[in-house]
Amino acid sequence: MNQQTLIDPAADAAIKAKHKALWAFGDYAAVATEVIAALGPRVVAATAIGPRDRVIDVAAGSGNASLPAARAGAEVVASDLTPELLATGRTAAEAEGLDIDWREEDAERLPYDDGEFDAAISVVGVMFAPHHQQAADELVRVVRPGGRIGLISWTPEGFIGRMFATMKPYAPAPAPGAQPPPLWGDEAHVRHLLADRVTELAVVREQLPVDRFATAVEFREFFKAVYGPTIAVYRSLADDPARAAELDAALDELARAHDLGGGRMEWEYLLVTGRRA
Repeated sequence: MNQQTLIDPAADAAIKAKHKALWAFGDYAAVATEVIAALGPRVVAATAIGPRDRVIDVAAGSGNASLPAARAGAEVVASDLTPELLATGRTAAEAEGLDIDWREEDAERLPYDDGEFDAAISVVGVMFAPHHQQAADELVRVVRPGGRIGLISWTPEGFIGRMFATMKPYAPAPAPGAQPPPLWGDEAHVRHLLADRVTELAVVREQLPVDRFATAVEFREFFKAVYGPTIAVYRSLADDPARAAELDAALDELARAHDLGGGRMEWEYLLVTGRRA
C-alpha cells in the first residue's frame, strides 16, 4: 500500500514544515545522550547489524542509533527531516572518527531505490512521521528481500505515551490526517502497517531504566527546556499562565506516579524486528 497519492501536497508540506521546526526546538541530543542512550545499541544488537551492512537510520535525529551502528562497522545513512539534529549528530560522529552519511530527507518519501539497504532501523523516530502507512511503506521498500528491520517506539501505555496523553488537552489540535505517534508502540497497529511484507516478525515490550531525574520537577523542567514536543505545547500556552501551571502540575503528577523510588523510573517501549519478505 502507498498513500502518497491520497495526501494533499500543500497540506503535507505544511505538516512537514511544522515537524521540522518542532524538532529543532531545544536540545534533543540531551535527551538522546542523557536519558535514552541505551536504545540505540539495543536496536543495533536486536537487528544484528555488523561490518559490511549498508544501513539506513530513518528519522535518525542526532544519531542515537546511527552512531552505534557505525561503531559496529556498518555503512550508515542517517536520514532525518530536521537539519539541526543532523548537524549535532555529524559533530558527534566526527569527534569519534565515525564515517556516517547525514542526509536531510522525509521518512515518507525516501530518495532510494527498492532494496538498497541491508537493514533499516529507527529509534523513537519514524513513529513521529505523521502518515504511518506511508512511512512504513518506505521503510520496508528500501530494504532488500531478506534484509532486516528494527524499530523502537514508545508504547501508548508507557511513560512517554502517557506524557503525550497528558499534554494533549493543552496542545493545539493536530494537523488533519496526522496520526498519533504512540500508535507505533501498539502491536496490532505495527503488524497492520507491515503486514505480510515482513517475515520473522518479533514484537516485544521492554523497559528502559531511567534514573536521570531526582524529582518530578527536575523531569518536567528538563523536558520543558530540551524536548521539542513539550516546548511546542508550552509555547502555545504563553498567553495563558494558568493553563501552563495546570500542565506543570499534571506532568509532576505523572512523574511521581511512575517513580519507583529515588527518582528511578522505567519507560516502556515496543521493540519490533523482522525481515523483508
